Amino acid sequence: MPRGKYKTKIGTVVSDKMDKTVVVDVVQIKKDPVYKKAVKRNTSFKAHDEKEECKVGDKVLLIETRPYSKTKRWRVSKILERGIQLEVEADAGAMGGTSE
Repeated sequence: MPRGKYKTKIGTVVSDKMDKTVVVDVVQIKKDPVYKKAVKRNTSFKAHDEKEECKVGDKVLLIETRPYSKTKRWRVSKILERGIQLEVEADAGAMGGTSE
């Protein structure tokens, strides 16, 4: 039985190079208190991804959890939307190499 409400955030995965960890970018749009203009804030969170299912570009739901490490206090609850994966093949001519 959970003790209380957990904080949740929705963000986009920007890095999945670490083991069981993803970096998620969360965008917040708030109004400036003086000028009433919408201001966009980006915040990056490190989140625990146990099964390593998340890829760059995925839209995920983060849930607050116990500290897994010094900087990791969030866990990926579910993948809401898959990102588009682009596969780029390296061509020797495009990389500046000499072709014979």
